[in-house]
Amino acid sequence: MGFIYLATLIVSLAGLVALDRRLGLALFVQPLRTAVTVGASVAFLLCWDAVGVARGIFFVGDGPYQTGVLIAPEIPLEEVLFLTLLAYQTLLLWRWFSRRHEDGARGAVDREVTA
Repeated sequence: MGFIYLATLIVSLAGLVALDRRLGLALFVQPLRTAVTVGASVAFLLCWDAVGVARGIFFVGDGPYQTGVLIAPEIPLEEVLFLTLLAYQTLLLWRWFSRRHEDGARGAVDREVTA
């Protein structure tokens, strides 16, 4: 029972990867850039977590769905995957909205030229 949250995060990340592959938004178009962006975001958020832990703001609960594995004091293994999911999802949304905006702008220019 202690691996349910971890499994859910892994399945969710796999779903984002499948979506990214289908739409060609980030990882399969620019793999290095995607890895650096997501990695830097996760590193920043882990530092943020460390500050919160040091100030006594963040702490690990005793949820039955967690593995109990800590990568640092008060920072569970699942936190790294959750932050990766959060950063990757944000990047995909950014790329998707950017693409839609670019396509819309191109369509407007095309409509003006043909009118």
